[in-house]
Amino acid sequence: MGALKNLAWLIRRQLLSLSGVGLMLGALFFAAALTPTLIPRSYLTQGVLAGACFAIGYLAGILWRWLWHYLELPEPSARVRSSANALVAAGCLLVVIIFLRRAAEWQNSIRAVMNMAPVETAHPLEVCGIALITFVVLLALGRLFVLVVGFLSTRTRRVIPRKIANVIGVLVAALLFWSIANNVLIRAAFGALDSSFREFDALLEPERPQPTAPGKTGSPASLVKWKQLGRAGRQFVASGPTAAEISTFTGRPAQEPVRVYVGLGGGNTAQARAKLALDELKRQHGFERAVLIVITPTGTGWIDPSAMNTVEYLHHGDVASVAVQYSYLNSPLSLLFQPEYGAEAARALFSEIYGYWTTLPRDKRPKLYLHGLSLGAMNSEKSAELFETIGDPIAGALWSGPPFESRIWRSVTANRNAGSPAWLPEFRDSRFVRFMNQNGPTVPADAPWGALRVVYLQYASDAIVLFDYRDAYQAPAWMAAPRGPDVSPELRWYPIVTMLQLALDMAVATNTPMGFGHVYAPEHYVDAWVAVTDVQNWSAQALARLKDHLAAAARKGAESSADDNPYADRGG
Repeated sequence: MGALKNLAWLIRRQLLSLSGVGLMLGALFFAAALTPTLIPRSYLTQGVLAGACFAIGYLAGILWRWLWHYLELPEPSARVRSSANALVAAGCLLVVIIFLRRAAEWQNSIRAVMNMAPVETAHPLEVCGIALITFVVLLALGRLFVLVVGFLSTRTRRVIPRKIANVIGVLVAALLFWSIANNVLIRAAFGALDSSFREFDALLEPERPQPTAPGKTGSPASLVKWKQLGRAGRQFVASGPTAAEISTFTGRPAQEPVRVYVGLGGGNTAQARAKLALDELKRQHGFERAVLIVITPTGTGWIDPSAMNTVEYLHHGDVASVAVQYSYLNSPLSLLFQPEYGAEAARALFSEIYGYWTTLPRDKRPKLYLHGLSLGAMNSEKSAELFETIGDPIAGALWSGPPFESRIWRSVTANRNAGSPAWLPEFRDSRFVRFMNQNGPTVPADAPWGALRVVYLQYASDAIVLFDYRDAYQAPAWMAAPRGPDVSPELRWYPIVTMLQLALDMAVATNTPMGFGHVYAPEHYVDAWVAVTDVQNWSAQALARLKDHLAAAARKGAESSADDNPYADRGG
């Protein structure tokens, strides 16, 4: 009984110590977190998000009260403060109840534009429970930080002035917490994840036997060993349409597409792997094809089959493609822990391929293109330098789902033509760069191109493309009317909260149906590749039939794919 009384006393004391202003602001942040953004949420992710937003609102309230006291502003009487707090608390509680009642409706507004079945409930009790746990954990960490600051400040006040001691206490505590998180927790997690991804990458899948044809990467005749390809590499070279399948569909003669891939096991450095990729590409006579594509894969080395199957059909198999792996980790982890690896690998591969390509007669060499999805798009942008290629330019590039940090994409989007939406910009006369989404380009298909063709394929529901840290304090331009066809009309901007919502959307952007979020559909790649590679020998009816064929195959493959495992990297 004594222990229970002590526990009850401790809980009561902690509850009484909570900031009233913080609880009010936290409730408003909690309510705002229930509103829709780009991706539908489960009650688990919604609860964690709402709890984190509540904690941030609570922190804002504490800082407000501290600033008020620090400036020595007049305090209202206890009676006035109590009455005001009661009224505000009642109002905040009412707002939370109203927002919880509408949460399912808001989630269904996202699901409707993505053609997903509606949900009957947003599970408000589960959301509140998970949010409470999240808030308590964050509150405990916050109070531990305050205790450490107090301890350090008290010790240093003996030798330096109080205000300076307080500043030093905050800085040292922040450094201590960051060091523990970065050097202990994060590095330990990174080591475990890296080892796990490495083991998964090395697994040999029984459903993908080693190719025996000499013209295949990983075959006994290949310069690249089958085990050196990695899981993503074996998937890439062992899949894709064959010459017979292409010919059967088109009714025309077709060639066997050339797919070259070098995994991390193919060399100790990016330069070594790139040189091996060039040698393998020459062995397979890739430079004798009509189209040559230098691919920068996503973090794990994954290459979107929706992109490559499409272009191989469009050019009747007369396509060679080459890629080099630069990480075992999926794209978000690779971007956090190994941001320089992807750019280095993309640059090394392009230098090798482009350097050899420029030595070939211009009338006999293939047209050279770049391609990348997500992190691959961002690193592919960095692979080719303007002054290196200006005298002998490549033919173009298709970059899909470019992350918001992509340098060229950011520049073009920021300098888009007045009146064009941020989610599908128009840039100058559209002769150099065009943007496409589910509905194709914004300019007529027969609009003239320049010598170089660059297409960005992006969806308005892709937070990986549209996220911006400035969303914390200003409404993003893509929220202005008109909005994208796959964006909820109920979406609203809230300071700080919207940025956190979009950050969560980035983490789950590949959990959408194909053709939304960060999952790019083959039928949309058809329009993009037609524009980039100047496809001329397909009628509108034939292209429509190809879209249906590829879409059906992709959705069937997605249902039985192993990409739903925790190691999957469908671009994010």
